[in-house]
Amino acid sequence: MKIVNAAVSVLMLASLSQVATAASAGTGGLSTAFSKNSTSIGVALGSGSAFDDDYLILGVSAGYYLFNGLELGIDVQHWFSGDPSITKVSPKITYVFTQPDVIKPYLGMFYRRSFYGDYQGISIDDENSYGYRAGAYFNTDSRVNIGGGIVHEKYTDCSRFYDCSTTYPELLFTVSF
Repeated sequence: MKIVNAAVSVLMLASLSQVATAASAGTGGLSTAFSKNSTSIGVALGSGSAFDDDYLILGVSAGYYLFNGLELGIDVQHWFSGDPSITKVSPKITYVFTQPDVIKPYLGMFYRRSFYGDYQGISIDDENSYGYRAGAYFNTDSRVNIGGGIVHEKYTDCSRFYDCSTTYPELLFTVSF
């Protein structure tokens, strides 16, 4: 299973432009999606595993920049092709340091609510989690930014006898309009 996930990750990196895209419309003051009054919309495609099953993950995100670099947004994911069905809704806040020219670091926080369908006829309780992310966008030209970072997520409804947190990488691709 780990080999399959690694292969999918490599393919996703190789076709980064097809993995996730985001479009922005804004003031153009920073010539990126990070400027005040910009709106960002994104689409995500990935894979994951849970409950001893493999999933295809599709998601959409939207955000609004209140100030240069400060985004309020929401992400919604649905995990298909596995049992049980999983839907995740995540309000988020992200700050992108817009001052550097080439590399623009970002920091963010989020809250996530995960909704589960029945698993083999058994009802599963929905879960809450929260976390943070840190990384950087690399400005490739005035309209395209590619980023990557680390996400740390902590589950709140978890037994103290289990490791209730996870850390994973993220890849981002944004296009400004």
